[in-house]
Amino acid sequence: LLALSVLLTMPEGGLIALWAMRTNLSVSSGLGFLTLFGISVQTGVIFISHANKLRKEGASIAEATLESAAVRIRPILMTALVACVGLMPAALSHAIGSDSQRPFAQVVVGGLLSRIALSIFLLPVLYQVLSRKGDRLEV
Repeated sequence: LLALSVLLTMPEGGLIALWAMRTNLSVSSGLGFLTLFGISVQTGVIFISHANKLRKEGASIAEATLESAAVRIRPILMTALVACVGLMPAALSHAIGSDSQRPFAQVVVGGLLSRIALSIFLLPVLYQVLSRKGDRLEV
């Protein structure tokens, strides 16, 4: 069930960004979605692994969720914001050659911005709802 919670927080922001910028789905934007999938799974696994480690050490589900969310917020924000700032010129570019890089950058920037909200707010809630006292915890 915890793997399902990671998949439920996949970034829909990439599709919204393509729609808002009136960009078609292409191979380049598909690579952007592949990148977002990797980042989403990585941040979800890191959060769940840290929460499970805290629960193994004796913390309750609520304590582990709160502590893990507080500890993981800085790395999630730093990763997403650095990538967004770095790709923003490519996402907004209309110069020669930007037709191939613009969809990729738009998907990644839009997806990471939505991923910030999902990682900070939705994933801890899903973890707390789906976790049970007798879970087999793996770190």
